[in-house]
Amino acid sequence: MSIRFTAQARRGLVALAVGAGLVLGAVGCGGGGAEDKKPEASASASQHHMSNPSTQEGTSDTPLAELRGPDGLVLQVTAASPDSGGFVTINGTLKNDSGKTVVVPVALRGDETEIVKHGTSLGGATLIDAQGKKRYYVLRDTDGRPLTTTDLSTIEGGQTIPVFMQFPSPPASTTEVTLQLPTFSSALIKISG
Repeated sequence: MSIRFTAQARRGLVALAVGAGLVLGAVGCGGGGAEDKKPEASASASQHHMSNPSTQEGTSDTPLAELRGPDGLVLQVTAASPDSGGFVTINGTLKNDSGKTVVVPVALRGDETEIVKHGTSLGGATLIDAQGKKRYYVLRDTDGRPLTTTDLSTIEGGQTIPVFMQFPSPPASTTEVTLQLPTFSSALIKISG
């Protein structure tokens, strides 16, 4: 027998053993008794509607701030939470209060070359720390993509889209920052957590 044939035979036996183990594991996990009832209701609304979990689950229904933009667009900030990793995440909803379909302004992505090449986003947002006299820009991944909601194009009348933005975290002593978004009004928000 050749070494090649022996190696192929060994791989085949390993694959057969793994497959048999998976089948036995699946059979062993099966139930069938009366105690194996599945829960009637799901744990969260996003699972119930079979959508992906939102980054906003567990946030408050009362907005921390509201920024008004062009053509009836409204950004409601629902949470501003710092993370131990050194960043703060702003969660909210982008809502179209008008009765018509609105094109999301491309100005929201800002004008930085790295962000512009990745399409429409909220990459132009900034946090202003008046106390520390600093401005914080949206974080980017290693490819230059903004760590924010992307691929925004149009919003139907009355539609609400969950959004997020991540920024470097201001010092722990800073509890209030101003959120700015191009073409929108500014708003003071409290960082909680």
